[in-house]
Amino acid sequence: MIEHAPANPNPRKLIIFLDCGDTIIDESTETRDEEGIVLDGQVIPGADVMVKTLAERGFRLAIVADGAAQSFKNLLTRNGIFECFETLIYSENIRAMKPSPRMFKAAMGAMELEETDIPRIIMVGNNLSRDAKGANALGITSVFLNWTPRYPKTPADDSEIPRYTIETPLELIELAERLDAQLSEQTADGGWKEQQQAYDPS
Repeated sequence: MIEHAPANPNPRKLIIFLDCGDTIIDESTETRDEEGIVLDGQVIPGADVMVKTLAERGFRLAIVADGAAQSFKNLLTRNGIFECFETLIYSENIRAMKPSPRMFKAAMGAMELEETDIPRIIMVGNNLSRDAKGANALGITSVFLNWTPRYPKTPADDSEIPRYTIETPLELIELAERLDAQLSEQTADGGWKEQQQAYDPS
């Protein structure tokens, strides 16, 4: 069952999908039980502030992460950011892992987004072969958080090249504001609005 948090009453145009491990939570700090469920872990410096700030500013956020649902519930709840997310998509529930399009499409479905909304979505993650590759394949804008030493930092091929690269979680705030402003300008010019009307006249 997919978990839902209340939708923000004043959403921005930009939609943000976020990975969890080594994107929000420092995987090296995680503690697990005998069944491998993560019980606790510390956020990457600034990641909790990033999540809370984006949510407070009206951005719609979704977790799109590989792993067990209970692990992420524990991590996000204990770090006080669980309620910041409109929906949480876990590979355990979807029975697929990134870069499978099923993960990203599940998040889109839970947020009532259509294919015409894809230009509004960014996927932020630490893993080029999963996060960037999966997003790129669907036309979602990929953002690589170049923070962890645990995964490759060089794309294996063109399919893994991210659209944007940030070095710290807090850098995502400025990037999100900039991309949202660009979408607003496109709406003002009629471009994005026309695309939407072509799909949904209402």
